[in-house]
Amino acid sequence: MTTQHLPRPRTAFAGVAVVAAWSAWQPADITTWWMEAIPALVGLPLAWLCWGRYPWTRLAAWAMALHAVILLVGAHYTYALTPLGFWLQEAFDFSRNHYDRLGHLAQGFFPAILAREVIHRATRLQGRWLAFLATCFCLAFSAFYELIEWWAALAMGAGADAFLATQGDPWDTQWDMFLALCGAILAQLFLAARHNQQLAALLRRAPH
Repeated sequence: MTTQHLPRPRTAFAGVAVVAAWSAWQPADITTWWMEAIPALVGLPLAWLCWGRYPWTRLAAWAMALHAVILLVGAHYTYALTPLGFWLQEAFDFSRNHYDRLGHLAQGFFPAILAREVIHRATRLQGRWLAFLATCFCLAFSAFYELIEWWAALAMGAGADAFLATQGDPWDTQWDMFLALCGAILAQLFLAARHNQQLAALLRRAPH
């Protein structure tokens, strides 16, 4: 069985397409929608188109899909106004809508799987160094995203408030990066063993 015959994650990606259509229908702020949704709108179709040459493990495919859903839900409502965040705020007596926090935890959790998959497949690196480099990638990616938010604030002024979703927290940038770091570590603690099994199976099927 070659990589061309591996099953595609049709269910996951089809579900994201439905969520994307809903998300694009009358979003709270169209500019913010584009800024928040574009990673999902570009990343998943690209992964799909390249699948024949570069298939992903089932875990990585679902990681991409779930991360895209979180982005698209936040894009539709804006992160500061997402109903799930308000429900959590009321249920746990939080001082603010924490959907933004969930988004940045996911920003480390799901990309950690993708990072370790790419690094392992390119270098066959394993163990602690693989975990370390995947974590470094997620933290660097999170820091770069904060730079994007800074540039958006400089370019758009108050128009970027919905995209930034700081909700008056002066430590929002630090929290965002810290949660991405936590997400990357948690993903590898809980999913690395399963991911290693799927990687081994995928590489056994790959043509030499």
